[in-house]
Amino acid sequence: MATAAAAGDKLPPLVSPEWLAERLSDPWVRVLDCCWYMPVHGRNNHADFRANRLPGARFFDIDGVAADAATARGLPHMLPSEQGFAAAMDALGITNDTTVVLYDHLGVFSAPRVWWTFKVFGHDKVAVLQGGLPAWRAAGLPLDTSPPPSDSHMFAASAACAAPPAAGSAYKARLDKSKVRSIDDMLANITTRREQVMDARSGGRFVGTEPEPRPGLRGGHIPGARSLPFPTLLEGGAYKPAPALAAAFAAAGLDPSQPVVGSCGSGLTACILALALYQVNGSLAAVYDGSWSEYGGREDVPVSTLPVDP
Repeated sequence: MATAAAAGDKLPPLVSPEWLAERLSDPWVRVLDCCWYMPVHGRNNHADFRANRLPGARFFDIDGVAADAATARGLPHMLPSEQGFAAAMDALGITNDTTVVLYDHLGVFSAPRVWWTFKVFGHDKVAVLQGGLPAWRAAGLPLDTSPPPSDSHMFAASAACAAPPAAGSAYKARLDKSKVRSIDDMLANITTRREQVMDARSGGRFVGTEPEPRPGLRGGHIPGARSLPFPTLLEGGAYKPAPALAAAFAAAGLDPSQPVVGSCGSGLTACILALALYQVNGSLAAVYDGSWSEYGGREDVPVSTLPVDP
């Protein structure tokens, strides 16, 4: 039934532009554009998708395929429900057997968040395009610059996720709750230290000398966390080789053989760390979904500004 792309050897976490180019016409492969930006980037993900995308790519809106406002309690792009994610997959024509390849427009930035999302909902056939759209363009491969069919087509997954739960969906999503951390989990871990916490934010934000990009948040970090700014793991918009990733974790005081939780500003760049760790140890790291948007917004939780906590 499935082709080699879906039924051969285990899909690696990263694929090259050449690997994907050979499989674009494979009906069992679906490509998703996951571009998303911080205000500092000065770019618009909707406009970028409309202007340039890989042939056949569909749009995955990180802010749209997410929990509703009430469930998220005002926090950005929190994980959707199982029903919402399944409905979004149906809208994108993705089945549980589809090989999904993700990319973004900055190289490696937002696609790992979507990779982690697929993984925690039980979809193992998912990979990130190493180097993203810039690597695709550098390889001389074609881009689709024609207008998307319509806004309803472009935002179909977001609309399906936000719609009232249907009677049933073809796609079956099962959330692995063991890979999702709450603020209560993080507070308990300050005492137990059962899990290492890796913080993907900049060193300045980690120690509170650099302002948070979101207003109203405190500076500093969760006590006991280790600083590992996500750019440390990248070179030229792509992941460094696995030995260099392992060295970066070690330099940050993190042991990949022990349980690790990722945190960042909003649960997005923590997934860059999670995908890097997966390349080192083959295990999916847990992520604190609310991250500093939640924790830093609380006045009743402990915060450290030390470069290295005891």
